[in-house]
Amino acid sequence: MSPQLSPSEESTVSQRSSVAASAGLGVFAAAIGYLLTYLLVASEVREAVGDNVAEWKAVAWFFYEAHMVGVEVSGQIGSFAGMSTLDLIAQSDTASATLLYVVPPVVLFAAGALLAVRWDVSDLGEAVVVGAPVTIGYAVVMGLGALATESTTETSALGIEASSSIAPALLPAIVLGGVLYPLVFATAGAAIAAAVATR
Repeated sequence: MSPQLSPSEESTVSQRSSVAASAGLGVFAAAIGYLLTYLLVASEVREAVGDNVAEWKAVAWFFYEAHMVGVEVSGQIGSFAGMSTLDLIAQSDTASATLLYVVPPVVLFAAGALLAVRWDVSDLGEAVVVGAPVTIGYAVVMGLGALATESTTETSALGIEASSSIAPALLPAIVLGGVLYPLVFATAGAAIAAAVATR
């Protein structure tokens, strides 16, 4: 005979399940957002970077810029060093690139709404409980992605060494892209789905 859970234990299990599901959906939402970005800009990326940078990394830079996260270029020639920020979406020739700004909010909003429907959320407090943990999975992906998409080159000529590095800014990738975006949009999606469901 299986042991029966008390109502408080059932509530704890349910809350843990909803947090785990929300965090998992955060990872899934980041993957869907990246894939949509790939569909929108892959052809342009192929032309722009050629064989110099892995295509998947360059697409990821567009994905980070869609979260308002800067992609930084740092370089050093001998003892001289400098840094600048790319603006890939603004410099893009295709109209589809500007759609990238809509991709993260829409995907996260849909993730929050899906969770609200799945967990039968009926008020704002419950919407926050199921929507906010999307941040956990999303922030992990954004942080690890910022590290994984760094591209570095090193050359040497006439005894002078030169190096350059391109990568999304790590702190904004985690705080702005990984925490604030899902916290706002996934929670909003859950709240609006809850409001519609209770009508």
